[in-house]
Amino acid sequence: MEMTGGEALAAQLVREGVTMMFGLPGVQLDHAFDGLYGQREHIDFVVTRHEQSTTYMADGYARSRGEVGVAMVVPGPGVLNAGAGLVTAYACSSPVLLIAGQVATQFIGKGQGQLHEIPDQSEILTSLTKWAARAATPDEIPALVQEAFRQLRSGRPRPVALEVPPDVLAARADVRLRDPVPGSGLRTAPDPAVLRDAAALLKRAQRPVIMAGGGIAAAGAMAELARLAAKLQAPVVATDNGRGAMSDRNPLSLTSMGGQRVLPLADVVLAVGTRLVGGMNAAQIPAAAQLILMNADPNDLGEPRHPAVAVEADARLGLAALSDELGEMPRRPGPWLDLGEVRAAVAADLEKVQPQTRYCQALRKALPDDGVLVSEMTQVGYVARSAFPVYEPRTFLTPGYQGTLGYGFPTALGVKAGLPDRRVVCITGDGGFGYGMSELATAKRFNLGLVTIVFDDKAFGNVKLTQKTEFGGRVLGTDLTNPDYVRLAESFGIRGIRAESPEALEGALAEALADDSPCLIAVPVGEMLSLRQVLGGRRPAMAGPR
Repeated sequence: MEMTGGEALAAQLVREGVTMMFGLPGVQLDHAFDGLYGQREHIDFVVTRHEQSTTYMADGYARSRGEVGVAMVVPGPGVLNAGAGLVTAYACSSPVLLIAGQVATQFIGKGQGQLHEIPDQSEILTSLTKWAARAATPDEIPALVQEAFRQLRSGRPRPVALEVPPDVLAARADVRLRDPVPGSGLRTAPDPAVLRDAAALLKRAQRPVIMAGGGIAAAGAMAELARLAAKLQAPVVATDNGRGAMSDRNPLSLTSMGGQRVLPLADVVLAVGTRLVGGMNAAQIPAAAQLILMNADPNDLGEPRHPAVAVEADARLGLAALSDELGEMPRRPGPWLDLGEVRAAVAADLEKVQPQTRYCQALRKALPDDGVLVSEMTQVGYVARSAFPVYEPRTFLTPGYQGTLGYGFPTALGVKAGLPDRRVVCITGDGGFGYGMSELATAKRFNLGLVTIVFDDKAFGNVKLTQKTEFGGRVLGTDLTNPDYVRLAESFGIRGIRAESPEALEGALAEALADDSPCLIAVPVGEMLSLRQVLGGRRPAMAGPR
């Protein structure tokens, strides 16, 4: 039928199953917004106060729901502002679609100083995404949207971008909408011969360990992971992004701190859905151990890694096929070492890291099992990676290797927008919260019942601590001037609470979660030593094999 490019864009998004978007309007997007107005019964549009928050919210929506998150911004400064959320989604293998405006087609690449023009915006987007394209005519838009979703649902999930110039959005043409490509047919299946090699190594293993990364949740492979771990009776060490791949109530489950104790003893390590580059766990794998890598991204199977077997596969398909290939195995009485002893040793270390561990315990007591914790780059957040038990997948979110300060609050808003019936909590420092505190207006306008906890030490505390301890106390640029956070929240019509201890936080959080309305809890804190400083960076005592 005949329609504008903006109408074609909105209609194809509906075809692809999009029900919510995050963005900011602007002149280059006028016809896109008009098209969305016509689909307002199908797509809810959440307007943010800063473009940076559009992609953060889309990322939170995507990772917590396991679906595509969609953001839309104007070109130039809009795209650049949205870049931080885009690279966070890239780091965390999150399926985010950014729809970006452009200058009019006739001016692209001319450098004439059109409104919001920047040099080679397309190249910038290509460097931040898995796939990027630009529509030249209205009738191209449905096929490009379809391809964007095919890219999002195949291989390793990562963000994609589609540019649509304003003249293309405004033009009318005969347009044929496309049927979505079924996601089930896009997963990468393992090579049977390679799988046999992996199974042979695992059958011979005396001390197997499984490392579970964010790819487990991305593929929905939690049940397959639990099945294989039970068959092998192998400890499962979760990376930070892999937390929740196996419930911490499972006796085989370990955090990264537990991994430091068992990985050096392993003879075979199966690493699934993780880049296995950097981080505490990767450094603990002994050179003598046989390494099996399983990843949907072939780039994560080679150097600097040295696998004995590299399995290119979707985690769900790969783990299921690996369990089948192993067949019936002699039933083992339990894991090859006492994991209860390992967990007790980790708990003893964490008890020394205060007050962060007590705050993590307060969070866990107040938050239901299916509640989502979005953890910022702050001292409590760092310790939460091991001190906060995670019981369900997609309920513990970090910024991955990007370490994007300021991502937490807007990302958590996206989680709550996507999961309105679940309890969602964001923990952030005053430094990180300052990046996006204007989104308190978004929380109020759309009644997003997020509880945000701001740990207020009036500094970029982690950097300040480094300056004091490693640079002879030469402190520069790390002290902050903060508002009264309770009064700030109240000025937006949001409830504000002050909690001055872990016990007070537990009570305040339980009260706020019961209300399920936007709430900010301010927690004044002093200087907190990091986990590494408290434990002295020492190598943990090793557990002994049974």
